[in-house]
Amino acid sequence: MVEEFIRAKGKIQQVDMGESGLVDGKYNTSHIGFNEPKQERTPLNHVVAAIQQKKQQKTSPNSTKSGKAKPKKKIIYDDFGEPLRWVWEDE
Repeated sequence: MVEEFIRAKGKIQQVDMGESGLVDGKYNTSHIGFNEPKQERTPLNHVVAAIQQKKQQKTSPNSTKSGKAKPKKKIIYDDFGEPLRWVWEDE
């Protein structure tokens, strides 16, 4: 793309490093977000604790799982890696 621009008699303007970020010779600080006062945060420790408690209840060994494992669907491939059929296997 640059070569096409030069072939079409385009000229590349040389600028000093960092010059394109300057406004009137100074950095434009109007877009920096440090001018606003610090905002008060809402503590959510009780919400985090409730979420963690729910996670622990889900992973506890006292859950009501039956002793039987569900069958799992497995695909059988031919010698060339093409799928042939699905079979059900016990875990």
